[in-house]
Amino acid sequence: MVEEFTIEGRNAVLEAFRSGKPIDRIYIQDGCQDGPIMSIKREAKKHDTLVKYVAKERLDQMSETGKHQGVIACAAAYEYAQVEDMLALAEEKGEPPFLFLLDNIEDPHNLGAIIRTANLTGAHGVIIPKNRAVGLTATVARTSAGALNYTPVAKVTNLGKAIEDLKKKGLWFVCADMGGTTMYDLDLKGPIGLVIGNEGEGVGRLVKEKCDFVASIPMKGDIDSLNASVAAGVLAYEIVRQRLQ
Repeated sequence: MVEEFTIEGRNAVLEAFRSGKPIDRIYIQDGCQDGPIMSIKREAKKHDTLVKYVAKERLDQMSETGKHQGVIACAAAYEYAQVEDMLALAEEKGEPPFLFLLDNIEDPHNLGAIIRTANLTGAHGVIIPKNRAVGLTATVARTSAGALNYTPVAKVTNLGKAIEDLKKKGLWFVCADMGGTTMYDLDLKGPIGLVIGNEGEGVGRLVKEKCDFVASIPMKGDIDSLNASVAAGVLAYEIVRQRLQ
């Protein structure tokens, strides 16, 4: 989970926050309560950064320098965008908004591949949740094959609330699920959000309930599901096909 973009030590982490570097999460040693750590916790709260408390042994394992001083931050490799930027981009291009929303994708290779697909299918952005999901790590950047330079990614506290807010702006939502209507039988034109679930459990119940449609991909083989990034690609290209008609 922790990759090249880690920042270790109290001053280094504080400086990273103060310089505006996007921090995905910080790990703090259990029981650390001194001044510098309290300052780091305040900065984390201010920036709405996820804080995890872990044993010293866990930090020792994660540390590359051996001088973590009870705190390690995981910084994003790229800046996050705002959801508004994506809608503005769609408007600028004179296209109905097309967004990807990812419900707890934990594998950085999957996230990178999905961002790449989002770029190639003409989506205006990708929305990911803050918790229980991978952020924009170095592996994600590499796997996206440069797409991160062009496709904005936003991080939201609550995916369900983001869907509700976007519905007010005229978007409707389709999620991928094996129990849904065959994607070829759905009208997927217009302003749309494509919701893809995580590798194991798919789209969470609360998020699925907020979707207007549930789409299934026809399967002919002997195993029961596609990898998350492949499913995203198949559905996204059905949306593209319908938009081109």
